[in-house]
Amino acid sequence: MSCIRFYLAATILAAVISSGAAIAQTSPSSAAPKAAPAATTAESSKPSKAEQVETWTNKQWDAAKKKWAKDKAKWTNCQKQSDKQKLVGRKSWSFLSTCMTT
Repeated sequence: MSCIRFYLAATILAAVISSGAAIAQTSPSSAAPKAAPAATTAESSKPSKAEQVETWTNKQWDAAKKKWAKDKAKWTNCQKQSDKQKLVGRKSWSFLSTCMTT
């Protein structure tokens, strides 16, 4: 019984020491860059390009399609991928936009 208590105490002590070392390693690095989280917060509140495409008007979408259709091979490939994924409506718009701009 005393062996079990010894191993249990040793395991708990090792866990406390290792978690303390992990906290010590992350504390200085997380305290240094204070401006970076503010920048990422501003960027994360801005909708992604794919989300922006979903709010386009039909006129904007038609203009983009006309531009992208000039690259026939890529346009056809992107359309096939969209069809395989069974995307319809504005969901297909965002997929096609991402496909054509990457």
